[in-house]
Parts: sequence; structure tokens; C-alpha cells
Amino acid sequence: MIKGLHHSAYRCRDSEQTRQFYEDFLGLRLVNSLAIPDGTSGVLHTFFQMADGSCLAFFEAPARSFEFKPQGDFDLHIALEVDEPTLLAMLAKGKERGMETRGIADHGMVHSIYFRDPNGYVVELTAKMAGHDAAMNPTTNGARDILDKWQAAKAGGLS
Repeated sequence: MIKGLHHSAYRCRDSEQTRQFYEDFLGLRLVNSLAIPDGTSGVLHTFFQMADGSCLAFFEAPARSFEFKPQGDFDLHIALEVDEPTLLAMLAKGKERGMETRGIADHGMVHSIYFRDPNGYVVELTAKMAGHDAAMNPTTNGARDILDKWQAAKAGGLS
């Protein structure tokens, strides 16, 4: 049985710039760094822990090619849960630092703000709104029916 998320890992350009964003700006604690031998330059694997014990992790691998590009919200983003006061404080903090900062977006069940990390990834901070749990309840929200209709429309060329 899957118990939860241990870590989700991404490539990074520079481990220190990544640390500054995730630890100094977002407040996720650097809890582990693993230097992994890999040819001439090696790989550094870093872990930033969230309150629930799970981590975001990054690989800096200078000798391996990887295309870093700004990701779109619908292509790839990392969504992290905060409370509403933290959301507002982080929005102000990002703007004060002159960072790319977007929001507040109202998604009906969450409020969200968006930043871009040093690697081009979109990081979303999201605060649950009243009605969130009902919106995420598959026994009442029609999630499977919506997916099935989407698949049928794709098969019919209507997407």
C-alpha cells in the first residue's frame, strides 16, 4: 500500500540557487544532500522537507544534458498547500523581491498564487477554500464521469 509521497524529484541548474528559492524564500528546510559519483562531475541530489515530512528534491547533474525552459502552468507545475494568511504573505514577499508573482487566482475550491523558480518551474502556493473537501470528493463530484466524457469527446474528434 502506498503510504504517501516521500519526494518528487526534478533537475536543477544550480543547487545553491535552488536552495535559496526553496529554503530561503519558501521556507522548506534543506534536510539532505547526496553527492552521487557519476563520471567526471558527479550528481548532487538535494531534499527540501515540507511540514508533512515529504520532500521536493532536485538533481544537479552538470555532465548530463537537460533542456531547462520556462514551464507553462498546464505543462508542469508544483502545487504546495499553505493557509490563507501564508498565501497573502508570500504574495507580498514575492512582489517585494521583484520575483515573477501571479495571483490570487480563484479556482472555486482553492486560492492560488504562482512563482517561477530558478529552474523555470512554476510553483503554485494554494490555500483551501470553504467547499474544498466536497469538491475533492469523487463520490459526489462526478470526477469519473467527467473523465469518461472527455475521453469519449477525444475519440470522436471533439476535443
